[in-house]
Amino acid sequence: MQKLKQIYEGKAKKVYGTDDPELYIVDYKDDATAFNGLKKGTIAGKGVINNRMSNLLMQMLEKNGIPTHFVRELSERETLVKKVSIVPLEVIVRNIAAGSFSKRYGVAEGLVFDEPVLEFSYKNDALGDPLLNTSHALALKLATPAEIETIKGYALKIDRILQRFWAECGVTLADFKLEFGRTSDGRIILADEISPDTCRLWDSATGEKLDKDRFRRDLGGVEGAYAEVMQRLLAHDAD
Repeated sequence: MQKLKQIYEGKAKKVYGTDDPELYIVDYKDDATAFNGLKKGTIAGKGVINNRMSNLLMQMLEKNGIPTHFVRELSERETLVKKVSIVPLEVIVRNIAAGSFSKRYGVAEGLVFDEPVLEFSYKNDALGDPLLNTSHALALKLATPAEIETIKGYALKIDRILQRFWAECGVTLADFKLEFGRTSDGRIILADEISPDTCRLWDSATGEKLDKDRFRRDLGGVEGAYAEVMQRLLAHDAD
């Protein structure tokens, strides 16, 4: 597989073309951003952890019937993925009140919901990724009605799978963000990543934050938190 020119660089990853037009290479960076890029920094080793964790979790989701962009891991930072056109909807699944939800609605962080809360935001940095509902998404032609139903179904199934998995690792999945893409034949599949960058992961016993909130909130111990989550994941897989 030949790596060709870079075609995209985001906040956390670079994407390269390959000699196969249906395959891309994703390269995970150590760069960290928060608040739509207003806060910037570096988390040493983050790219390695996020690459490996995303790949392991996506393979697990594949085994449970969720189609993903994962093809194979190439190195500690690079992964071969299926080419997709990203649906410009960020999908947030919340099991516990935290972050922007708590601020927006005046709800204490830690409130456990009776049912998962599913949110969409418009993936548009210039607009600040505003919240939107299904009607907005349809009006803006971001996705078709069938695609939105597929995305909702996948998101809630992913939540059930990940909640159970992380609980077995002694971790509570408070909330997480997903992105989906369209393949060349129009199928909707899971893309992007699943990592401490995109998930709120709390120690089930102590409530300690083991995710990017340590960077957002200047809590310190960011690298250690990412490493701890990765260690628990690998220990679970080794059992």
